[in-house]
Amino acid sequence: MKSDFFKVIFFILICSQACSCSSGKKKDKGNQNIVSFIEGIILKPTTVDETIQVSGTLKPFEETVLMSDISGRVVSLNLPEGQHVKKGTVLVKIFDGDLQAQLKKANTQLEIAQQILTRQTELLKVDGISQLEYDQQALQVNSIKDDIELLKVQISKTQVLAPYDGIIGLRNISLGAQITPSTPLATIRESNQLKLDFAVPGKYSTMIHPGTTVKFSVAGSDNKYDASVMATEEGIELNTRTLKARAVVKPTGTELVPGSYANVEIRLNENHNALMVPTQSIILQERNKQVIVSKGGKAVFTTVRTGVRQSNDIEVTEGLNPGDTIVTTGIMFIKSGSNLHFSKIK
Repeated sequence: MKSDFFKVIFFILICSQACSCSSGKKKDKGNQNIVSFIEGIILKPTTVDETIQVSGTLKPFEETVLMSDISGRVVSLNLPEGQHVKKGTVLVKIFDGDLQAQLKKANTQLEIAQQILTRQTELLKVDGISQLEYDQQALQVNSIKDDIELLKVQISKTQVLAPYDGIIGLRNISLGAQITPSTPLATIRESNQLKLDFAVPGKYSTMIHPGTTVKFSVAGSDNKYDASVMATEEGIELNTRTLKARAVVKPTGTELVPGSYANVEIRLNENHNALMVPTQSIILQERNKQVIVSKGGKAVFTTVRTGVRQSNDIEVTEGLNPGDTIVTTGIMFIKSGSNLHFSKIK
């Protein structure tokens, strides 16, 4: 009897343990789609300045590499390095002794030819010479005058003049040097005003036009400077898909140096109905971007399009509506259709 009693007790214990395990498995199965201790935000329209940042380069308003029109020996040099020169100042003079001698000879020939022409004019009045002889002498006078003009042009080419008011850079030649038209003499820059060259993504091309004001800063300075767009390219660059633009920097003194790298800020417009989400809530995929929206307490993966990016937030332009609840933490552990239990909602 005792043996049968212990068998019954053992059977009851086995059955109760099996029921307990089965109940536990069902409970676990019911809880495996629940995600807790996550945070989220409720979307509300906010005002956002649509500002983009691009890189740029400061350039002098005018910059020219000085070169001679002809070959020759430098007999006079006036290239004051780092100094300001006026437009039309003679910077380099090339030997022109042979040309000056030819000019003097031509002037003498012109004087004699004009005297002959004067006498022939009187003779023509009394039929002392034919009209043909007179015309030939007049042609010779005009020919000599043309030769003189040609010599003056050649002599003018022996001088290198400052094309505008500017500052001379480092000179590359010395007095007595033999130069050719391909010899760089020095560089002159008009540095009292600067230009700012930059490029913007093609999708913003319609928002950049002459008169648009931009701000920029340079390395080593916390100051921000203003510039006004003066012109843009007529088309978008095919390789980079960007639009090149050029702005005139407003006078700032001497703290800006041509060639400096500039960080350009462009304020495009102000959006009063922007929907901003934290950047960590965006799920990047191969072809699109998604966020997790809580609908009826369940996770719904929604494809979105983004716009302006700020330091911690990014604008969603398509796919979401005001009032949507967006998951901001624990994104890696959530599957589509999971039950969401928020610990904090902003």
